[in-house]
Amino acid sequence: MNTLLTSLERKKLHADMPSWEFVDGVDAIHKNFIFKDFKEAFAFMTQIAQIAETLNHHPEWFNVWNRVEIRLSTHDLGGLTKKDISLAQKIDETFSALA
Repeated sequence: MNTLLTSLERKKLHADMPSWEFVDGVDAIHKNFIFKDFKEAFAFMTQIAQIAETLNHHPEWFNVWNRVEIRLSTHDLGGLTKKDISLAQKIDETFSALA
């Protein structure tokens, strides 16, 4: 069963993935991605959409031209879970492969 992250798991997340920031006032993490242009940003979003479908865990995101902002939280549990960490890791791997 998926449960909210413990205090220790949150500290480990912050240490292991410092580019993901905790969102003030919401139990979520957030990261901004910048691309060369809209086409690259949209290609990235397409890859993440496929991963999200496979994991059955979908991000909140916002796109303007070359920028993609992503927020992760497990809404049915009201906060951060291991599903969010797993998706964040896959998002980072996908972004690194494009660089």
